[in-house]
Amino acid sequence: MRILFVEDSPILRRTVNRALRHAGFECRYRGRRRGEDWPQRRRTPTIRIVLDIMLPKIDGLTLLRRLRAAGKNTHVLLLTARDTVADRVDGLRQGADDYLIKPFAMAELIERIKVLCRRAYGRKSDLLRIGALELELSSRRLRRNGVELELTAREWRLVDISPSAAARLSHAQR
Repeated sequence: MRILFVEDSPILRRTVNRALRHAGFECRYRGRRRGEDWPQRRRTPTIRIVLDIMLPKIDGLTLLRRLRAAGKNTHVLLLTARDTVADRVDGLRQGADDYLIKPFAMAELIERIKVLCRRAYGRKSDLLRIGALELELSSRRLRRNGVELELTAREWRLVDISPSAAARLSHAQR
């Protein structure tokens, strides 16, 4: 799964990037200089966005409003130090799918992203079964007859399916 991480702190960007890659996500990030033009510059589709609200040139809520105004329904998790109930409610009303307050536990961030991934596929579980194959989308595990198969990053990009394809597969299983 591709994640875009928009954050102005270089230390936090590196730390989260490393953790997300370790968890099996493909992570891109935008920082202090390029965060504000991100909605116009995106060339490859992003599956999930982790977005800081307090960016230096333009705030994350404005970016989120622009994204929604452009008709994009990409799942967005706001990651911010703004911690009041009013801030959380405002972020969710602006179109965020989730809201996590800094400081945060890395394990919680990763699990919340996995939940957003499952939501995109319209499933409570991220497990797809096709004959003898079982594909766990969020943990990137592929098993055949219960035996785990190791795939390279390139092979996972080939396996990575769109939400509409996952929905069709899910429907075909019934």
